[in-house]
Amino acid sequence: VANTQQYGRSIYTSGARLKQMYWNDKSVEGEPMFEKVLIANRGEIACRVIKTCRRLGIKTVAVHSEADSMAVHKRMADEAVCIGPAPTSQSYLVMDNILKAVKDTGAQAVHPGYGFLSENTKFAAALADMGVQFIGPNSKAIHAMGDKIESKRIASAAKVNMIPGHDGVVQDAEHCVKLANEIGYPVMVKATAGGGGKGMRIAWNDKECRTAFRLSSQEAASSFGDDRMLIEKFIDNPRHIEIQVLCDKHGNGVWLNERECSIQRRNQKVLEEAPSSFVDPVMRKKMGDQAVQLAKAVGYDSAGTVEFLVDSQKNFYFLEMNTRLQVEHPITEMITGIDIVHQMLRSGKGHELAYKQADVPVDGWALECRVYAEDPYKNFGMPSIGRLTKYIEPLHIPNVRCDSGIQEGSQISIYYDPMICKLVTYGASRTEALNTMVTALDSYVIKGVTHNIPLLRDIITEKTFVAGDITTKYLQKTFPDGFQGKVLSETEKHELTALAAALYAKEQLIARSFKNQSRIPMKTELPTSWKLEVHLNNEDVKLNVTTKDNKFEVQIGERVYKVADTISFSTPLMDIKVDGQSHLIQLTERLGGNRYRIRYHGTVFPISIMDEQVAQLNDYMPEKVTLDTSTVVLAPMPGVLKSVSVSVGDSVAEGQEVAVLEAMKMQNSLVVAKSGKIKKVNYKMGDTVDEGDILVELE
Repeated sequence: VANTQQYGRSIYTSGARLKQMYWNDKSVEGEPMFEKVLIANRGEIACRVIKTCRRLGIKTVAVHSEADSMAVHKRMADEAVCIGPAPTSQSYLVMDNILKAVKDTGAQAVHPGYGFLSENTKFAAALADMGVQFIGPNSKAIHAMGDKIESKRIASAAKVNMIPGHDGVVQDAEHCVKLANEIGYPVMVKATAGGGGKGMRIAWNDKECRTAFRLSSQEAASSFGDDRMLIEKFIDNPRHIEIQVLCDKHGNGVWLNERECSIQRRNQKVLEEAPSSFVDPVMRKKMGDQAVQLAKAVGYDSAGTVEFLVDSQKNFYFLEMNTRLQVEHPITEMITGIDIVHQMLRSGKGHELAYKQADVPVDGWALECRVYAEDPYKNFGMPSIGRLTKYIEPLHIPNVRCDSGIQEGSQISIYYDPMICKLVTYGASRTEALNTMVTALDSYVIKGVTHNIPLLRDIITEKTFVAGDITTKYLQKTFPDGFQGKVLSETEKHELTALAAALYAKEQLIARSFKNQSRIPMKTELPTSWKLEVHLNNEDVKLNVTTKDNKFEVQIGERVYKVADTISFSTPLMDIKVDGQSHLIQLTERLGGNRYRIRYHGTVFPISIMDEQVAQLNDYMPEKVTLDTSTVVLAPMPGVLKSVSVSVGDSVAEGQEVAVLEAMKMQNSLVVAKSGKIKKVNYKMGDTVDEGDILVELE
């Protein structure tokens, strides 16, 4: 695959290993293929499909909303058609508009990506009526596996291991409570259609069960147009491991190994790897064979994913089957060398699989970090919106792959998923892939929106994750009080302090230097030492800085740190050596008054630096009073109010719901922090709010 450039970003990948990433991809020479494919999706997955089509010489058609008129996927495609306004319900979910685009452009096939219409049987059937191939499984398989109740019946008949639960639709909230008591808490209440963590919640008692049914059914209706719910036993502390399958229209099927997807927040995956450090060859074969058994039982004929919950004893239970291309498919491609999108196109065209099971290797290790525009300090990730003012992917690093659909200047809006990129690293071993991921995350430059790199960077260096000792409860167990950012050791704290002091000294030297002033003889006395006080993590550190031999020597207590003078304020990423050891840092902001925001080990640390005299005067400055937020309900993120359940004068109890906020298709229940009387309601149902807006005030 060529490493070409388009719109200032790499269309493919970097590194010698990744230039040959589809080294095991097969087809029959001269076999017919589609001439034009329409991609009924947006963002990174649309770009991903376009890349394979380009490689195969297939023309592409992009569809886009009005908000995506300058999107990367629209500009990458050979043709583009606008299908409506920004809301998905008026554009990407409107079948008639997409079908018209198919007809107008003469596309012979449609790849749906994931989400939106990817598992919609009516859409697949409508395409079939037009004589257009749906690049995915047949309608019967989508219906059977897309309905979680029906899929469990089929899986049970196919002798796939099952989780205890109710074999039917939950009628209402009270029926849900009744079933939960019969099954035994905890239970999982989730939508019969869809996926991606939407429309599902865990309940530990009757009250939570009623709330879970109400909010999950609303989410399901909003995201999938289907509010039917099911209920099953929730297996506490499991692993989430899935098997990628690939089938054709001739009854053949193979499994492409497993993916470990246990690192999740709110039932949505954050980080995946392939293979799993927990799965041995015997277990892999058992899981793979059961996955293919299920696929063959429903006449499956494309790429799909069978998801399992796995307990500590390596018992695995069927969870669901996703009848589409999975978000995390790149890590499977990295360890097998197979282009899954290409094989979907081949199956759609009616060709037989080019693989036997023995042709599918486990070659090396791959990790994927989902880089989101989210604030990781709020419930492990609340959506953030804004424009990418600076954006540089770490594609200069060998064995790094970036699947993204944005570029510098792109807008992250409230209408769509906040994913920025799927950052993938490959290595011959897990350790090698992890080390590359650390460097890639430290080198990733994103400005303009809040992002979750601090959390991702902390996870991949945390000792239990590195040891492979993980479950779906990993985040809650590792960060019981929520993610607070990187906890610095004493050595790391001093190294960061030394780096900040060196930045200050360099800036002072630059401010006193004059360039290109040859007309007037000038003699400048540059300072060679500074006595400073650095404020970091609510601590004040007194230190001395001196310049010597193209280095800054920073004395903290009895210890002297030697910081190389390789500082350049013109680049967003700095590689600076402290005592000969390389440190990748980003100066995310230079504020007035010698205040900096430095990204170090993934986390952004606010640092202020004062000389000795200013530090003494600073002691006389009044402290800023912290706002009491217990009497108000704030919007935790930008979104649309789906309901407001209180009015002025109402009495409310602590923990009572007062509003439901929808952001990126997720429903968020907002509650009051204490009992009281409603003084003011500032917004109504349907209003769009920004993060931090005061929705409700108490007396």
